[in-house]
Amino acid sequence: MATKRPDGNLPLELTSFVGRRHELAQARRLMTQARMLTLTGAGGVGKTRLALRVAADVRRAFRDGVWLVDIAPLSDGESLAPAVLDALGFRDESPQRPDSGLVELLESRQLLLLLDNCEHMPMAAAVLAGKLLGAAPGLRILATSREALGVEGECVFTVPPLALPGHGRSTASDEALTLFAERAAAVQPDFALGDDNEPAAELCRRLDGVPLAIELAAARVRVLSVAQILDRLDDRFRLLVNRRHTTVPRHRTLRAAIDWSYDLCDPAERALWARLSVFPGEFGLEAAEQVCSGGEIATEEVFDLLVGLLDKSILTRSERAGRARYRFLDNIRAYGHAILVDSGEEPELRRRHRDYSLGLARRARDEWFGPDQARWVTRLQHEKDDLRTALEFSLGEPGEAHAALEMVTSLWNYWLFAAGSFGEGRRLLTRALEAAPEATPVRADALWVAAWFALRQGDVDAALPLLSECHDLALRLDHPGALTCATHFSGLAAHLKGEHREALALLLEARERYLADGDQAGGWMTLFHLAIVHSALGDRDQAASSAGECLAMCEGLSAYLSRSNALWVAGLSHWFQGAHDRAAALVKKGLDVMRRHDDRWGVAESLEVLAWIEAAHGREERAATLFGAAGMVWRSIGTVTPGLRPFTDFHNICQTRVRGALGASAYMSAFQRGAGLSLDQAVDYALDVDRGSSAERPRPSVLTPREQEVAELVAQGLSNKEIAARLVIAQRTAEGHVEHILTKLSLSSRVQIATWFTTHGR
Repeated sequence: MATKRPDGNLPLELTSFVGRRHELAQARRLMTQARMLTLTGAGGVGKTRLALRVAADVRRAFRDGVWLVDIAPLSDGESLAPAVLDALGFRDESPQRPDSGLVELLESRQLLLLLDNCEHMPMAAAVLAGKLLGAAPGLRILATSREALGVEGECVFTVPPLALPGHGRSTASDEALTLFAERAAAVQPDFALGDDNEPAAELCRRLDGVPLAIELAAARVRVLSVAQILDRLDDRFRLLVNRRHTTVPRHRTLRAAIDWSYDLCDPAERALWARLSVFPGEFGLEAAEQVCSGGEIATEEVFDLLVGLLDKSILTRSERAGRARYRFLDNIRAYGHAILVDSGEEPELRRRHRDYSLGLARRARDEWFGPDQARWVTRLQHEKDDLRTALEFSLGEPGEAHAALEMVTSLWNYWLFAAGSFGEGRRLLTRALEAAPEATPVRADALWVAAWFALRQGDVDAALPLLSECHDLALRLDHPGALTCATHFSGLAAHLKGEHREALALLLEARERYLADGDQAGGWMTLFHLAIVHSALGDRDQAASSAGECLAMCEGLSAYLSRSNALWVAGLSHWFQGAHDRAAALVKKGLDVMRRHDDRWGVAESLEVLAWIEAAHGREERAATLFGAAGMVWRSIGTVTPGLRPFTDFHNICQTRVRGALGASAYMSAFQRGAGLSLDQAVDYALDVDRGSSAERPRPSVLTPREQEVAELVAQGLSNKEIAARLVIAQRTAEGHVEHILTKLSLSSRVQIATWFTTHGR
């Protein structure tokens, strides 16, 4: 039995949800009366937490799930629609504008969209919300903002602070006191309220019941008594009364709590707090060390200072793929950013942040075609907010557009094949080319990448002038790498126009150039395209030879993700030879890898070829279901046409024959059944996986065959096999190859592996 369709992306609650019974009931009631509900209120009052709980409570009412979009990390209104697409699990790979594609994708769906932190770009949020609500009758929007957005039909609910304790003994309705007690116990396990709760109650009253302020105060019980916290906070409020008479009281309360936390930090912690605010969202230790060290903060001191900020609840910590990640709550980041601006360091920190992101892009480019592909996909996904922020800085700062040009170009593999989005990549590259018109080697490279993006979207007319300019510029600058790529993708353009002989000549020329330059990444892709062109020409043996060489190259370098695409083209070549069973085996072998790394283009192409194979075996109902599933995946990336445009005839002939064999009604029933599957369900159906639950489904190894042998040897040689097995499981999901396991093992185990390498080689 297949698993259910994903029902959203709401995060798990990591701390208890306190109180809010009345507000929850009121918000749920209002959501039944209006298609858009906006929760407003002061910073730190708990709008996001309340919205998340409301969304979780009403999740079952929405057939297509509940989806969270955090607007806080975004830097401009143009990035809002792509961010919504990304959060919904759709891919921005259509040539049309993202907001138009989003309208088409949502018009038939029934879902709740939670737009969080709309105050960062209220106009853009309001325009997009109004457009979506007008076109998608099954859509509901829940938003959080410090002010109403002014969307037609919007219902506004102002979130109050938590209920405050009265004087004397606490009651069950004392939400603020309960929150303080629970958070204090989390940092000081022996903390408990006693018979006399008046100091804690008074503290909550002085903090106006603002949850963020209360949580910041509670973090201090590790080092201070409640009475001491109250005394120090009283000092802070007296200063505020004298200095900020015009401040809104509740904002003054939050400012006091953050001011007080800031005063408790030592000078180096304060400096790091301000510098870290340059990160738009989560960040890792390496990024913090590279961007924020310097001056009074040595690189080796950053870790200890991070620990200090964590201890004071200035930062929060999470874990992604086995690596610690840190972030600020929005108000605390804004506080640090204001200090950074006042210090005059912001331009330099933003440039250092951009340089870090550019360095990351360069490393991803250089290391892509090899054993670290899966690791890079995961890492770049985690760093996407930083990459977008760095790109926007470079595009908006005079004289810096060349860096944006190089960054987008360096990440072309990510945009095209991994969890990126080449629709977004193409738009960013177009802006960068316009902003940096100088004749440079980086521009020459950017031109062929821009042409490749256009060809991927079937826009041959747009690609040809880009390739012509790239060719001429590469000759003028004596840039052989760009000249080879211009030749390569001119061959692909010819193929897409149906000029297969010209395409073959150009691709063979590019292949020879790649070999001469030792460019293996370009070499494998040329072989991939040669296999397709040979197939289109009917040169079946040549197609199989090119596909086999492509697959061998990927396997030889442990290029795990590229290998899944090579398996697909090898399967395609066997299909043209009439070896249908072998073709199906090869395509299926790469399909689960594509699914797990969100290569939807590859998934759709694989489902398409498997539909042809099922039809050839006379299994028309399965073929029709796979056609429907392929169409569902194509739509999720913003297109309704297969990526195999030169093979459209095969699709049409096969689909017509299947419809004729089943009859129109039965065909449509099977097709719609496939179209109604989730991506996971579609892949499971194609792989003949029948799973009662996701926990029962075996996870294929992401290790190469050689690395799997090593991992098995390790597991057999250790006295504690369970530990070894867990290491393998953890590392294959986090890192993608076995070298990272070795550092975790005993000396005797490493000796065993060294002996194995000596005997077998690698």
